[in-house]
Formats: sequence, structure tokens, C-alpha cells
Amino acid sequence: MPRWKALPDELDPQVREFASQLRRLVDRSGLSVAAVAERTGYSRTSWERYLGGRLLAPKAAVLALAEVTGTSPVHLTTMWELAERAWSRSEQRHERTMEAARADRARSAPGAFGPAPPEGSRALPVDAGPTGRRPPRVPEPPGGRHRRRIVMFLAGVIGALLVITSAVLLTDLGRSDDKPRAKPSPSRSASASAPALPAGVKCVAASCTGQDPELMGCTDKLVQTVGSAKVGASVVEVRYSRTCGAAWARLKQVAPGDRVEIGAPGAAGYRVVADAYRDTYTKMLAVQGPAGVRACATLTSGRSGCAEGRAAAGPSGAATGGRPGGSGTTTTGQ
Repeated sequence: MPRWKALPDELDPQVREFASQLRRLVDRSGLSVAAVAERTGYSRTSWERYLGGRLLAPKAAVLALAEVTGTSPVHLTTMWELAERAWSRSEQRHERTMEAARADRARSAPGAFGPAPPEGSRALPVDAGPTGRRPPRVPEPPGGRHRRRIVMFLAGVIGALLVITSAVLLTDLGRSDDKPRAKPSPSRSASASAPALPAGVKCVAASCTGQDPELMGCTDKLVQTVGSAKVGASVVEVRYSRTCGAAWARLKQVAPGDRVEIGAPGAAGYRVVADAYRDTYTKMLAVQGPAGVRACATLTSGRSGCAEGRAAAGPSGAATGGRPGGSGTTTTGQ
């Protein structure tokens, strides 16, 4: 069991509780930090920062940890959302404190309200004394008269342009126009035709094709496993999100070199080759429904198999905990 260092005292209670929960998951799994890094795809340095409370783990890393440790992501996601809001508030307070400190330093710095006169010097009055003589005139620096002429010329040009512009505007306003101007027909707003997407969802239907389902927000509570097949020691699945209108393939219990691909009638599919011992998934494919979608895996051992998608259950296509929702038609072989 790893020996954890004490979390920083300045941590928000929500962030502290979340970091402690991540530590408990790692402890219960019996995995080292290095093993967690290898199986989740995030570096060991990153996990040391997440578990030490020095950095808030991204949602994708939290979901990967839940998958590796066999934990339901529902409660863990809720804790992450509370910690993320607390972390943002702490960052804003820190930025305001730093800005106030910089402003205080600027106000207290010498010469903040203009350059100070040299030590021992005094400003000369306009009247130099009882003689009534004025101080000698400071000679104008070379080129000063030329610059003054240029400034006066530009000021005259700008004034003339303002006069011309005012005349044109007044003339246009004074014209009588008997025919009322036609009002442009209100265009139909894009929001009226496009369906409102849930928070965090960044694509729908065709715009999801070729995108990462995790990054586009199509996973978590919006995904369902609509088909699965056992291939050797691995499991290949058809994953489908009704909200995003897209499907993708996932291969579990993976070894480096294993391949998984997704395909559908009349559409070009996607393939990915695993590069580590962790679950691997393909990019998304926009589909009308999961029926006819096919996910196939080819292992380095030579075994291969496919899972057929079936109609998704429920109005939203959601699956609790991201676990398989059932098996589709399966075909396995050598």
C-alpha cells in the first residue's frame, strides 16, 4: 500500500475529499502509481500531482481510473464536478489576490505619480525675483518646429474630413423618400432548427464522424453497449450514443498489437491498434441506429471475432456505470 504524503493545507474541502477518494481507489486496487499510469494512459508524474492535490485530474483521467479499478463512474463524476467548481473558485481568488498585490506594489513604488525631481533641486518660479527678469527660454530641440508643422497639417486634414462627412450625413438625412424601406424578413435562427444538446456534448450525427467519443462528451451517462462478443480473453463491444447519433467499437482486456474496428453498411469504418495494456476504442461513426453496426477485433494471438449492434433500449440510450448492456449477435473464430 503506498504511503501518501499529507495533502496541502490550503486545499478546498471539496478538492481534498476528491483527492482522498482517488487515493482510496488506488489503494483498494492494489496497483502502484506506475501501474495506474500505464493502464490509464496518463503519465506517472501527472498521477502523482493528481493524487497529491497539486493538480485537479481531468475528467477523462478520472473515468479511465474508474475503468481500471472497476468502479462505477457515476458517483466519482459527481465528486469531480464539485471539486472542479471549487478548484475554479480557488484559482479566481488567487488571481484577484495577485492583482491586488501588484496594484499595491505599483502605488507604493517611487515615482508612481510622475518622476520625482533630483535630490537638492527646486522648481524655478515664473518670476525670478525682485528684478522682474524671467528665466531664459529653453532652446527648442532640433526638428521640433518641423514636427509641429506636420501635426498642424494633419489636424487640418482631419478637420476637413469631419466637415465633409457631416455634410454628407446631413444631406442624406434631409432627402425625402416617399417609399418606405422594406424591412428585411426575419431569418430563422439556427437555434430554432437545431436541437439543444445536453451540457458537455459537442457534436451530433454527421459532425461526430471521426471524432473521439470521450472528448466530444458522448460517453458517461449517454452511452450504451448494444452488442458484445468474447474473443479469446478479450471482449469486443459495439458502443452507441442515441444523443450523439453515433457508434464506436471498444476492445477490453487488450494486449499491444490487438486491433479493433467499427463499420456500418454504406459507411467507411475506423480501425485502431492498441499500443498498451489498456482498453482501446475507435473513433465515432454517425449512424441512424445501432442495428447493422459491426465491431470486430483481431488479436495478436490470431483469434478474431465480431459483435453485431442491436436496437438500443430506453429513451436516452444511457447505461449505468458504462457497463455492457447486453450481448448482440456474436461470431468468433480463429
